[in-house]
This record gives sequence, C-alpha cells and structure tokens, in this order.
Amino acid sequence: MQFDDDADLDTSEVQDVRGSRIPGGRATVGGGIAGLIALLLGLFFGVGPDQLGLSSGNDQPAATSSSLDQIKETCRTGRDANAKEDCRVVAVVNSVQDFWTQEFARRDGVYTRSPTVFFSNRVATACGTATSAVGPFYCPADRKVYVDLGFFDDLRTKFGSSGGPFAQAYVVAHEYGHHVQDLMGTLGRAQDGVSGATSNSVKVELQADCYAGVWAHHATTTKDPATGRPLLSSLTAADIRDGLDAAAAVGDDRIQQKFQGRVTPETWTHGSAAQRQQWFYQGYRTGDMAQCNTFR
Repeated sequence: MQFDDDADLDTSEVQDVRGSRIPGGRATVGGGIAGLIALLLGLFFGVGPDQLGLSSGNDQPAATSSSLDQIKETCRTGRDANAKEDCRVVAVVNSVQDFWTQEFARRDGVYTRSPTVFFSNRVATACGTATSAVGPFYCPADRKVYVDLGFFDDLRTKFGSSGGPFAQAYVVAHEYGHHVQDLMGTLGRAQDGVSGATSNSVKVELQADCYAGVWAHHATTTKDPATGRPLLSSLTAADIRDGLDAAAAVGDDRIQQKFQGRVTPETWTHGSAAQRQQWFYQGYRTGDMAQCNTFR
C-alpha cells in the first residue's frame, strides 16, 4: 500500500483530540472487566455507542480539536503517509471520501464529507461518552468517525490479525461505509435491538464491509481533485489479504471462541469471519455498491 509521495494531504478532515481532557460525565465503557465484556459482545467496528446501548444519556458534548494537535504540521504529503501511522490514516480518510464524493455524484447524489476524530482513552461525542474499549465507531448523531489508533495494535496482538497498513485502511473504510449508509437511510435498520446471525445489525455491518471493498476496488484510480492523480498509487494482492485477514479476525465467531470459549450465533451483531471476508471481497471484486445488498 503506497501513497503518491508528492500528494498533498487534507488534514481538515481529521480532528486530533488525543491528550485532551473530556468535559463532563463518565465513560460509558471502561477497561478491565467492562472492556472484556465489550470484546465478548463484538463491539469492534460498531455503529456507535448509542446504537449499542453504551451512551450515558447525559454526556452530549462533541469533541473539539486539541491545542496539542500536530497533525497539520506533521502530515502534509503522501510521503508522510507512507512513513507515519496517523498520517496514513489521514490519507485513507482523504482517499475514501474522494471516492464516495465522486460515486455519489455519478449517481446524481450528494456526499457529505465526515471528519475522523483521533482520540485516546475516551472521547465525548453526540452519541455519548465512549472509551477505547468500544473500538473504532461511527456516530450518526454528529456524523463523525472515531478512532483510537491504539486499536490497530490490539487488532494484531489481541485478535490475531496479520496487521499491516491496509488492515488499518479496511477499518477506516468500514466506518465510512456506515456514513454512506447513514446518508442513504439504511443505517437505521440496525436500531431494532435484535441480534443474531440473520439480524439487521449483522446485515448492516456486512454491507459496511462490502462498501469498504468497493472503495478498495477503486482506490488506485480515484483521482485527487487537487492534483488529478490518485492519492493511493499502489495496492497489492498482499494488501488485500491483510484486509481479508483483519475482517476475519473481528468476526463474531472468532471473537466469541477466543474470549468465551464457545460460539453463540444468536448473539451475533457483526457476522462471522467467513461472512465478513465474503462481503468485503464481494465489494472489492465487483467495485459496485449495488452488489452490496445484504438485506436480500
């Protein structure tokens, strides 16, 4: 996975609140036992604490940019993205949103760009206050993606993913898949409170995996409007394997077997390892979001 060294990064699409004090309230999911419960429930790659019953109801302040934010100074070009993890995520956010902007326009629609918020430990959102135990998530109430970059280490060390830059890109693209669903009015299908292998919650998650694959299909041909050249210049078969491996690592069956020693499909919220791989690859193979109808 290689970005154009000379490409300019748009850091306005990322807010960095790492190290900030979070005003008011308490965290809705903590470490230790609470964090383990979050893992057992398969909350990683969730659609937001409010939809998972994690928001406190009293913590409503939105995250604001930290005065310690150094992203604008350190993440200027594709060369920075190739060298630094946080800059790489900035570049992925830019690439994903360039693609969906152009795809919506091609379909006579309008894509509203959504910022990603980098946080550490916990963060206040319009969906409530959440901790890193929730994993990356999309909050539909403020239409922002929230990522604690430490999750990428957990993906490899706790969940057994092979890791790699594209595994991280898959995570980000999946969350923006939820934003696409939000704009299209399909995200709300996951709010019926029902879990299980055939539930709408699982179907929403698998569709977001498919949308991540659609972006990956077009990533090296989607042109940066500022330069007329693709921001992502190279994506290899090994990168796609890393993405598929990450998708499998966070399958409900894998997580349940690892942390509770048994698989209970009736409690699934995100889909099995095989399903998540299948739908990511469906999007990647076809490059067509119309082929991502998991609700059939």
